[in-house]
Amino acid sequence: MENSTHFKVFRLAAYGDIGQLKYFYFAVVTVLYFVIILANALLIGVICIERSLHEPMYLFLCALFVNQLYGSTGLFPALMFYLLSDTHDISLLYCYLQIYVLYTYAITEFNNLSVMSYDRYISICYPLQYNNIMTPKIISGLILLSWLYSFFLNAIVISLSLRLQFCGNILDRVYCDNYSVVKLACSNTTLNNIWGLVGTVVYIYCTIFPTIYSYVRILQVCLKSSKETKQKAFNTCMPHIASLLNFSSGCLFVILQGRYETAHLPPILRTILFVYFPICPPLFNPLMYGIRMVNIRQACKKVLGRYTKT
Repeated sequence: MENSTHFKVFRLAAYGDIGQLKYFYFAVVTVLYFVIILANALLIGVICIERSLHEPMYLFLCALFVNQLYGSTGLFPALMFYLLSDTHDISLLYCYLQIYVLYTYAITEFNNLSVMSYDRYISICYPLQYNNIMTPKIISGLILLSWLYSFFLNAIVISLSLRLQFCGNILDRVYCDNYSVVKLACSNTTLNNIWGLVGTVVYIYCTIFPTIYSYVRILQVCLKSSKETKQKAFNTCMPHIASLLNFSSGCLFVILQGRYETAHLPPILRTILFVYFPICPPLFNPLMYGIRMVNIRQACKKVLGRYTKT
């Protein structure tokens, strides 16, 4: 073991010295956070209030929007604070808390998207049995399982990281991520690496493969169906596929930055790519679903019209 020091804080070096630009960045981040809260909270409220939206697809969407609010809260308050702060030190406790929130958000997001793909698979491939399969108990179970699986998986990740001793405390990030923290460790990280591999295999098997299988089966059914059925499948699946690709791209940006040297990229570009996954999906998903899905759009107009008249 190399010489280690008992650090009480990590330093988020990616903020650097941005001078008076920090007020501009703070204003941009504040507006983004406000829009994310407003858009997601609006659709959550509309889905909960409007009884016509109490169907599996919309309830899964509601769970998606709740998770996006949760994930945004793990990033934005800290981001806003450190933009205006003269020091960019973060305590170990808050750093681990931020890792836990952002990682549970990320895995729950993938879980929700996987559940939504399963819902579309049942709806398109087994329309006559849909209501018998997607019962309220099954819907509640799938949503709850998505959260509990994520909380359990990341509790182990954090518990393994808590035991580490560190040789440094400089993170070239604007928020904490587990991979960067583990790289600073002097102590043995074999258990962390093994669990990371096991968790990845289990996760791919439980979420990625079922999602791929669902869409392969949907494609097979669509190829044999009428033009009207194909159009209906396209309209319901496209927002979900766009959400999946958008979020996957954001996570890929983070993974690539951790594994490969990106010092040749401009600092602002590195930061944008690193914060893409907790900012862009919560920002674009409510707008996309609110515009693309007719029932949600009509329900929003109905609810907003009802409250503006009173």
